[in-house]
Amino acid sequence: MTRFAAIVTVLALSIGSAQAGKFNKVLNPGDKAPTFQKLQGTDEKEYSSSDFSKDVVVVVVTCNKCPAAIAYEDRLIEFTKKYSGKVDVVAINVNNSDADKMDKMIERSKEKGFNFPYLYDPTQKIAMALGAARTPEFFVINKAREVVYMGAFDDDMRAENVKKQYVVDAVEAALAGKMPTVKETAARGCGIQFEKSSK
Repeated sequence: MTRFAAIVTVLALSIGSAQAGKFNKVLNPGDKAPTFQKLQGTDEKEYSSSDFSKDVVVVVVTCNKCPAAIAYEDRLIEFTKKYSGKVDVVAINVNNSDADKMDKMIERSKEKGFNFPYLYDPTQKIAMALGAARTPEFFVINKAREVVYMGAFDDDMRAENVKKQYVVDAVEAALAGKMPTVKETAARGCGIQFEKSSK
């Protein structure tokens, strides 16, 4: 093999590995987490990203009516209970259909007993900044406010079939000051209904 051919081969391998397993079109693992300002919550309070000060923050881009998002509500409630005092959890609805407006969000929050802030971003800016494409889509942010994991909560929408808990593993790693082994997976769920004017 000539020196030129070897260089080309190495470059091709390095480019291929850099692109492998990338599902997010905006962020890479290790990138600084986007911030948000003054989003209205179902508790009638306004929240900014700076209000979440624990060493690890989990941001969930979700909505009210997607069956996949609904399937993960109980797991998210249990996760929040488990990590209370250690991790800040915040859910952000970015869809603007009638079923996703604030009045319906308040109803859903009360019905399910959400134990985390449930915020509304009708501008959809946080979803675009995070590179979120589906609901639900999860982002684990470490003490340095870097995104260390993004994608699905776990490996099966049916809780009884779950074998891999991606968010839990990422949170445990981040709490220990480490990067998780799995940093990105493909989110599963409904496509976000982006407004034409938002793109």
